Amino acid sequence: MTDDTMRKYSSQVVDGVAATPARAMLRAVGFTDDDFTKPQVGIASTWANVTPCNMHINKLAEDAGRGVDASGGKSVIFNTITISDGIANGTEGMKYSLVSREVIADSIETVAGCEGFDGLVAIGGCDKNMPGCLIGMARLNRPSIFVYGGTIKPGANHTDIISVFEAVGQHAKGDIDLVEVQQIEETAIPGPGSCGGMYTANTMASAIEALGMSLPGSSAQNAVSLDKSEDCINAGRQVLELLRQDIKPSDIMTRKAFENAIRVVIALAGSTNAVLHLLGMAHAVGVDLSLDDFTELGKTTPVLADLRPSGQYMMSELVAIGGIQPLMKRLLDAGLLHGDTLTVTGRTLAENLADVQDYPEGQDIIRPFSNPVKPNSHLVILHGNLSPEGAVAKITGKEGLHFKGTARVYHGEEAALTGILGGEVVAGDVLVIRYEGPKGGPGMREMLSPTSAIMGKGLGKEVALITDGRFSGGSHGFVVGHITPEAYEGGPIALVEDGDPISIDAESRQITLDVGEDVLAERRRRWKRPPANYTRGVLAKYAKLVSSASEGAVTDK
Repeated sequence: MTDDTMRKYSSQVVDGVAATPARAMLRAVGFTDDDFTKPQVGIASTWANVTPCNMHINKLAEDAGRGVDASGGKSVIFNTITISDGIANGTEGMKYSLVSREVIADSIETVAGCEGFDGLVAIGGCDKNMPGCLIGMARLNRPSIFVYGGTIKPGANHTDIISVFEAVGQHAKGDIDLVEVQQIEETAIPGPGSCGGMYTANTMASAIEALGMSLPGSSAQNAVSLDKSEDCINAGRQVLELLRQDIKPSDIMTRKAFENAIRVVIALAGSTNAVLHLLGMAHAVGVDLSLDDFTELGKTTPVLADLRPSGQYMMSELVAIGGIQPLMKRLLDAGLLHGDTLTVTGRTLAENLADVQDYPEGQDIIRPFSNPVKPNSHLVILHGNLSPEGAVAKITGKEGLHFKGTARVYHGEEAALTGILGGEVVAGDVLVIRYEGPKGGPGMREMLSPTSAIMGKGLGKEVALITDGRFSGGSHGFVVGHITPEAYEGGPIALVEDGDPISIDAESRQITLDVGEDVLAERRRRWKRPPANYTRGVLAKYAKLVSSASEGAVTDK
């Protein structure tokens, strides 16, 4: 028997004579008399054969269920969706990617709300799974733990998914032949797990651990490992303890916790998508977070990790030296993290980190504060007449801190990719890819194919790319995304013409279209919004509801 205060929701579904039909249904799926007296914990599984990121998660969901059942609860596994950015990138299908974050959140809220689960464990692998799970759990505000599905191992010759994307550009340049392209294709993705650099999946897993919503170490484990299996079992056990103490996401996902997450993302040189997703997660739990917070925290937070895409190491190599816990301990000791934030362990962040050992001597994946990759944030929030509501740049300094060039404008990603691979794009160009925003795409596609083609063709330091779309965590180079207002809303990016001078200054955080106001006023007078690309279905609904990227591209504002 358990304390009935732990059955706040399930008791409404299964107690009393009026619930006889519900109990009859549940007996058919394996419930016994004893199970009706236990708190029910929903296990949200993002398993699918759609992508290697999630192909193993069915087993992990079963592990989490065993942990729940062994600790006095009753687990109920259910599925939500995943899509694959790596497969869809560069195609029309990629418009569904960011939309899937909302579908995942909606589905978790829908199932748990309907079935009366008292607590939740959610397991995610591919990029949008993680913020989608957190948004759903935050809305429900029931005791919950997130488990990361884990990172993939490196492919042959230290390759990964970005190696494959960049091979396309290398082939277009003539550096490698089709045989070499095929060899990379066949060996770069060796099995289950999320993409292997500090791309969006590993970034968001790390952010969620820093936020306090995962057990210590969950973000830095190989997908296929005993550690990951034990992580799931432990999460199943611990969610029962959260139920006993009535610790909910709103108790953990506080303003201070989001500041911790932002600093850890910066120290790891994480994906620009973290900005979009942390804003969305904060909105779901009612925490006031804005683009300006990334700027302020970034001024005093160094980039310490030499991880792909801008660095040389993979997540599995960081796992081998201790993961992100020693990094968090260093940040805490330097006064950069709030140690008093509550976590899903029931203890504070400082208590979780108290006995964590530092990295082994001689490692150079995580640099000391005395020798950072960059002394302040690589996530640069830009303003100016081209992006009055803000834009997000990912600038480590390796690609420079300033860029001046002339606009080469494309309506949509496909046209831009054709221009890059066909030699139309040359040194000194600022590629402008527009009508790819949350409303205009719709769906705010990632520009991984264009950025990878630029890098593959050896133009990474010679060309800048700006867009009202967004970037994969694997994108690098002089890139600026999330330009707001977006083109579809009549933002200044809609007024840019070929040959216009554009300057980007990461130090002053300015992005400027060097065209007179009188000229822009005339262009604005002539501008007409293009017809919607979709008028029915999920993309049309998303376009009607979604907010600006500067507000997290949320659909329930």
